[in-house]
Amino acid sequence: MSEAPKSSLQSLIYKNDEGGPSLSVLDQLLVPKSKEYLPIKTVEDAWAVIVSMQIRGAPLIAIVACLGLAVDLSANPPSDEKVEEILKQKIDYLKTSRPTAVNLFNALAELMASVQGMNTSKETIGAVVDYAEFMLKRDVSDNEAIGSHGADMLLKSKETIRLMTICNTGSLATAGYGTALGVARALHSRGKLESITALETRPYNQGSRLTAFEIVEEGMPGTKQLICDGAAAAMMKINGIDACVVGADRVCANGDTANKIGTYNLSLIAAAHKVPFYVASPFTTLDVNLPTGDSIPIEERPAAEMIGSGSAPENIKVWNPAFDVTPNKYINGIITEKGVICDRTSDGSLDIVSFVKNHSTAQ
Repeated sequence: MSEAPKSSLQSLIYKNDEGGPSLSVLDQLLVPKSKEYLPIKTVEDAWAVIVSMQIRGAPLIAIVACLGLAVDLSANPPSDEKVEEILKQKIDYLKTSRPTAVNLFNALAELMASVQGMNTSKETIGAVVDYAEFMLKRDVSDNEAIGSHGADMLLKSKETIRLMTICNTGSLATAGYGTALGVARALHSRGKLESITALETRPYNQGSRLTAFEIVEEGMPGTKQLICDGAAAAMMKINGIDACVVGADRVCANGDTANKIGTYNLSLIAAAHKVPFYVASPFTTLDVNLPTGDSIPIEERPAAEMIGSGSAPENIKVWNPAFDVTPNKYINGIITEKGVICDRTSDGSLDIVSFVKNHSTAQ
């Protein structure tokens, strides 16, 4: 099996031929200045590129973890007696890479469920490889469905759409096509994307390095395609925006959503300017086990990352959270591959629980 994303932008290259499965990932810290792929041969390699943010994006983190596990076990098969123990150890290790994105934990739980009932190491490894390859293929099709549902929703009220987004949620954050940027791709393919504007997304600049790169590569329209994070309000007031669509690393039972730091700010600005604000994320991002966003573990990144990117004094005290939580009251809907969640409960929360209950059998 060889799966390549349906885009000119490849976040990873995976093959499974006579030599067994192999994986390499695009070093996103070097984009857009260069495109270099890193070989992933062990779970330690997978863990390292996730923690260092050489790959990032909730869907891609989960995919690289599962594919990395498949490559590792295939190259270093444990004995029949040890395979269950070693598999659990490697999965527990991968879970320590980044805590906020629930996709990683859901994917590893699904993978563990897929190996139940296997009697030999060969059968277990085969099941791991099968699941990882299934997940890779599913991600692209799910993203295309997210894009289609999102475009349909936005076009209910407008002929063409002026879109704003934050961070990177495109081909470089997934196996291909993207989530929030997938909505932009779907609109663009229909000739309905009037313009797209990306926030630079400090301090890691995923918007200016990665989303801007995808916008240019895809030839998306607009004359103000990249702005600094602090210009979002002025952009909405002076130039006008029809909708904001962002990604997510975790969506709680009430619709509170964790995403890249700055997303909460953008939701407040959108509310002040009466701009609809949507979250686009796969079904696996919905976490009904957490009642509200107050329960989401928020990763804090090293101070050096902010100091280095901002040319700040080395001895300045820094708070550098990677994510913030947008309250559900500022979110118009959650766009998934199974449909758009707009229904609310009696207390005004987004009804994530009913949606998950109604669609879980269709996973």
